[in-house]
Amino acid sequence: MKLYELLRDMEYKCEDKSLLKKDVVDLKIDNREIKTGDVFIALKGNEHNGNDYIEQAMQSGAVAVISDEKGKGDIEVPNARLAYSLMSKNYFERKCDDMKIVAVTGTNGKTSICNITADILRGTGKKIGVIGTLGAEIDGEFIDTGFTTPDPYILHSIFKNMYDKGVKYVVMEASAHAIALNKLEGIKFEVSVLTNITEDHLDFFGTMDNYADAKIGLFNSQMTKVGLYCSGKNYVNTLLEKSNIPLFSYGFSEDCDYKALIKEKSFDGTHFEIIDKKNNKFDIKTPLIGQFNIENTLSAFAICKRLGLNDNEILQGIKEIKPVEGRFNIIKNGDVNIVVDFAHTPDGLEKVLETAKDLAKGKIVAIFGCGGNRDRLKRPIMGEIASRYADEVILTSDNPRYETPIEIIKEIKKGVNGDCLMIENRKEAIEYALKNFVDNETIIIAGKGAEKYQEINGVKYPYNDFDVIEKFLKNNK
Repeated sequence: MKLYELLRDMEYKCEDKSLLKKDVVDLKIDNREIKTGDVFIALKGNEHNGNDYIEQAMQSGAVAVISDEKGKGDIEVPNARLAYSLMSKNYFERKCDDMKIVAVTGTNGKTSICNITADILRGTGKKIGVIGTLGAEIDGEFIDTGFTTPDPYILHSIFKNMYDKGVKYVVMEASAHAIALNKLEGIKFEVSVLTNITEDHLDFFGTMDNYADAKIGLFNSQMTKVGLYCSGKNYVNTLLEKSNIPLFSYGFSEDCDYKALIKEKSFDGTHFEIIDKKNNKFDIKTPLIGQFNIENTLSAFAICKRLGLNDNEILQGIKEIKPVEGRFNIIKNGDVNIVVDFAHTPDGLEKVLETAKDLAKGKIVAIFGCGGNRDRLKRPIMGEIASRYADEVILTSDNPRYETPIEIIKEIKKGVNGDCLMIENRKEAIEYALKNFVDNETIIIAGKGAEKYQEINGVKYPYNDFDVIEKFLKNNK
């Protein structure tokens, strides 16, 4: 591919026009990976500035350097991260333009909505691609991407892979980081969804307003055709003020474009009715549990309507909905309900505990921790929430990363009202609960969900909450 082809639809300055006709082998943002014929894009990060490694990149055979620092590269661009996204799109033949792509953003609910939507679409016989926290799924094939929203090069390589395998619809999670760092530039979403905005990632964004602005930035005519939002959530008014695209609401309010009426709920599933603006009514039965999952299913229903599916197709697809791995998954142990959930934010934890409190017949036991080297402000908040809803609170380790687990636990404990147990080893904490609470309790194990590792001092050790539970129950029949 010629360099000028990679620069399609971009603003740039290039004094040596002969460079534009050079053949390019690949795109690189790490100078250590440069090989002869590659283009080096100099990105600025928190710890490193790619512009400091331009000389090494050229010595390794880079045919050109892209930079947003004046006088540094062969080609100057206004924003190197934006350029990286657009060049990645062009390198992988712009396949994102040939598929209908849905973006879901928000603090909580992204993974569930993406997977529920995919289940509905798949149930109508369509080939589906999914990209998110659990990785990428291409027509049944799974790829570990490492991020909720992959970096542009990986993202567009996945799009091409999906297209080549016949995928026509893609549902993906759009993290606030990805939007703020221009990872999604060049993609035009058929539908974008805002689930909610509650406290998270303030270590990166600084303030809630900055965090909200990043997510709301997705809802403009350059990036999205139609938007959906959950009614009654924080920052909805800001979204309505700042967005310049058609917006539709879903939720429980009478004035919602898509509203839900709950008929029956239990630990076995939920029965509710969806009512649209034309007063059409749709009877829904799903194995998913909790009010938040009704919102998630509503969102998926609305997405499919905006994608042009007819009512019969959607209702047929809803029959194929399965519980999302690591999202309010229930394991029965006699009269005890063991719930495994990814909830790792104050809002997420509160929703899970609130749902359990609403359905439980006995005591609520909450086991959770907080991730290290992340937003520390939420730790005591989550401690307070746990003690408000749960009868017993067990604080343990999550992904401590480079922090000391017990220090994280102590910060959570500052918010706990009353007594709690502190068991640093997560496996031991879960086993303690399973051994000591066997009389009609509901045990909530929150924070990691389907994760297959525990990150400690830069190493990801094999670990999974489900495995711990399964092994304990098997050995203690």
